[in-house]
Amino acid sequence: MADTPIIPIAGDPDSNAAAEGTDPAKPDRAAARLWQRGGGLSSLAGMRARELPRMFGDQAERFLAEAGFDRAPWLAAVFASGILTWFALKTPWQWASAIGLGLLAALFALALWRDRVERDLLRQAVIACSLIFVAGVSVIWLRSAVVGAQAIDRPVVERVQGYVLERQDQPSRDRIRLTMAVRDAATGEGRKIRVNVPIEAAAEVAEANGEGALAEGAVLRMRVRLMPPASPMLPGAYDFARAAWFKGLAASGSLVGGIDVIEPAPQSQGIAEIQRALSAHVRSRVDGSAGTIAAAFATGDRGAIGEADEDAMRDAGLTHLLAISGLHVSAVIAATYFVAIKLLALFPGLALRVRLPVMAALAGAIAGIAYTLLTGAQVPTVRSCVAAMLVLIALAMGRDALSLRMVAVAAMFVLLLWPESIVGPSFQMSFSAVLAIVAVSTSAPARAFLAAREESWLKRMGRGVFMLFITGLVIEIALMPIVMFHFHRAGVYGAFANVIAIPLVTFVSMPLIAIALVFDIVGLGAPFWWVAEMSLKMLLGIAHFTAGQPGAVKLMPQMSWITIACFTLGGLWLALWNGRARLLGFVPAALAGLMLFATPIPDVLVGRDGRHVGITIKAEDGSRRLLSLRDSRSSYSRDNLLELSSVTSDPIPLAEWDGARCSAEFCVITLSRGGRDWSLLLARNREMVEERSLAAACERADIVVADRYLPSSCAPRWLKADRDMLERTGGLAIDLENERIISVASGQGEHGWWLGQGD
Repeated sequence: MADTPIIPIAGDPDSNAAAEGTDPAKPDRAAARLWQRGGGLSSLAGMRARELPRMFGDQAERFLAEAGFDRAPWLAAVFASGILTWFALKTPWQWASAIGLGLLAALFALALWRDRVERDLLRQAVIACSLIFVAGVSVIWLRSAVVGAQAIDRPVVERVQGYVLERQDQPSRDRIRLTMAVRDAATGEGRKIRVNVPIEAAAEVAEANGEGALAEGAVLRMRVRLMPPASPMLPGAYDFARAAWFKGLAASGSLVGGIDVIEPAPQSQGIAEIQRALSAHVRSRVDGSAGTIAAAFATGDRGAIGEADEDAMRDAGLTHLLAISGLHVSAVIAATYFVAIKLLALFPGLALRVRLPVMAALAGAIAGIAYTLLTGAQVPTVRSCVAAMLVLIALAMGRDALSLRMVAVAAMFVLLLWPESIVGPSFQMSFSAVLAIVAVSTSAPARAFLAAREESWLKRMGRGVFMLFITGLVIEIALMPIVMFHFHRAGVYGAFANVIAIPLVTFVSMPLIAIALVFDIVGLGAPFWWVAEMSLKMLLGIAHFTAGQPGAVKLMPQMSWITIACFTLGGLWLALWNGRARLLGFVPAALAGLMLFATPIPDVLVGRDGRHVGITIKAEDGSRRLLSLRDSRSSYSRDNLLELSSVTSDPIPLAEWDGARCSAEFCVITLSRGGRDWSLLLARNREMVEERSLAAACERADIVVADRYLPSSCAPRWLKADRDMLERTGGLAIDLENERIISVASGQGEHGWWLGQGD
């Protein structure tokens, strides 16, 4: 049947072209043609359904062609997302499904757009991202299967004999921490454990067997109390079980009694011995807290830093200065490069025959690798060293040394070797800071602002200081979501403190420490040590002053994975795209900010053992306070309860609160939340209680919490969180307003470090 002829529309110059079919790609003209043929709304809807995928493909291809971006950083981000997906998913079939979906997406793009030249960029992007995503999931799954160590079943006290793998001196905590390889007494299988040895016991062993008796390589026999690596106390708290799994630790504990030295350590323990000797030397030259900071800068040894100083540095936003990372490695390499190129320039014959930047870069590389090994070769230091090597290569080749591609290569290097590091704050904070620095420094406004011009040195220095402040502010903004996610706190004045602290450490403290160590060879380092000590005291003064200001620290409840994912996506989009397209990154960042402020603060927090319970209330002055079931001496338990309840003041014992009624065995408190009253019955100890009385009390309560097994006759109206339940769920965060319970187990799944804990 012939088609109905199309009647041209008067006054429309394009109507004839539409009738002739010369421009069928325009959806509006195709729609007009269908309508005039009598297809009506149904034909128009069908056309739209067919055209939408093609329209989307056109827009995506055009966006990729015009955005002007570097692909390497995005590939690194996709690889990281594959690793994070493995952590977020719960079961092996879900991990396998993620791999299968990634492969299907790559095959779909290859088959659908094989001969479509106009889809070349989109096809490449889908295939590359799908395969890189699959690689990320596969690498972390393989890493977990290879290095993961199953934890011991239960707490034990046993005698072990083993080989010392690592020793960490922690004088600020009056202990030495030994990591040992031992053999299981029952099965004969090898396992790795971590034991805390009191300073007094270590001193006795050293006096009887020499200073190196507990060093790496020694064989020791001792009686120890061992515990399985602990899961998070509360949802959002630090997961030591996960960290221990990837370190291969089956247990951790403490010494019981003395130590027998079966075989002393070798005379030379290599770098570890040099590190300890250098750290002790630095502390002997610089007294007090300044000496502990100097030792951390020189060797990465933070074990002697006092708790008060570490807290002040954290609350002032200066903790990154204590962790040997990009700042320290860059300072060492930059100083070596500068000194080397100036010294080599003094020899005209050499300068005319070789490229001095290449020789200076070689000297800087040797210094950077040596410093990395000396400071323990931790993941952040290795990442920084790799990035610095790329910068040196770029300098030697005359290329731009500061680029996002350099950051991407360093990230891929670390994630291929230690993919589990991506869920730790160290990796996230270090790479976020580097991304922020590179994105700001390479942006067009920053380049124009810092461009060379005819002006006085005072104006030039002023522009540099202002840019340093802006960079510090951007870094603080970039790090704030990560800090809040992991530590539930954020320093408000960190940008201001860093403006002074970063130049002080980079250009004064660290160079003086290096110069003092060199002059100590000939016994003339004392004046340099004195100046270095003054600079470090100034650093500590800045930290304590900043942390002591009203409102210097803001606490936030545990944000969700969706919130931190939106923050991350927004930050990456802002950093990695160019032009106006990067402004779209503010959309997910703003959405994450709204979700963060809407995050409810838990009304009740229940620790994994049922002993530590925190209840948030509003005091008469409107401030938020925390009621604690037990007046715990454990700073770990107290800090977790305070941080996750967003309370800065000390907790109040529940028995001292007027609204609570406490006996020797139980406390009862009523909370008004969500338009109703909630009655809580909390066990204070494990004393025996007559079952009929307990059942009657449970019947009157909405929530019962106990660190013991409760009989089935105890049946509260809403929740019974006794030992039987908490062994399966872990710690709990309870939102009474929305009647919602979040457990530790809900975020664990069937990963190796949780299997067996929730059974």
